[in-house]
Amino acid sequence: MTRPGGISNRLLAALPAAEFDLLASELVTVALDHDAVLARAGDQIEHVFFPHSGAISLMFEMANGQTVATAAVGREGAVGLLSVLGPSPSAATAVVRAAGTASRIPASRFHAAFNRSPAIRHAVQIHTRAMLMQFQLGAACNALHPVEARMARWLLHFRDHIDHDMLPLTQEALSQMLGVRRTTVTLLMRNLRAAGGIRSDRRGQLEIDRSRLAAMACECHSTMRLEVEEIFLK
Repeated sequence: MTRPGGISNRLLAALPAAEFDLLASELVTVALDHDAVLARAGDQIEHVFFPHSGAISLMFEMANGQTVATAAVGREGAVGLLSVLGPSPSAATAVVRAAGTASRIPASRFHAAFNRSPAIRHAVQIHTRAMLMQFQLGAACNALHPVEARMARWLLHFRDHIDHDMLPLTQEALSQMLGVRRTTVTLLMRNLRAAGGIRSDRRGQLEIDRSRLAAMACECHSTMRLEVEEIFLK
């Protein structure tokens, strides 16, 4: 396992060499397959995943089966990191929306390194602040902003994670993430395409126009990006 660099996971890349060495022997590079479930709500967290590429959505399911995405995770964060707080079931289901790769470590091994390393504890704090910001801003956005603006925000959010205008998102996936009917997503896609925010809608692939889509999204997209960058600079 070589030390991450370039576009690899930001949390791992920020660790001093000696602190990274506490994790290196336990880290395994794994593929993040599209639609793979990394953790299910209610299950014990067994592994921590540090994505190097791809995008993962954290999904919350209500008693009636309806779902909504509460946050997205890419190379700036991790999945399962809060297992350091002690053995507890996952609060959300983590689903890979854009395939990529990640470094995986057993949660128990990460917990041991967390207890030994101030730098690793600082990385967990960074991640926690970033996730809390997503949860809080996302809750306000879901309550106050039109669904079309929210869909544009999510498309831009995933574009930020994969650095490509072709997004591997189906209408069914968007329906699950937004917490709306599939027919609503179809109508929203038609509106965004007419306004030029979406260039094409192929089978499971959306090509977006980033600048036009940004004009249709609510301010939450740019606010979230700026807040995350400020958290990493502190």
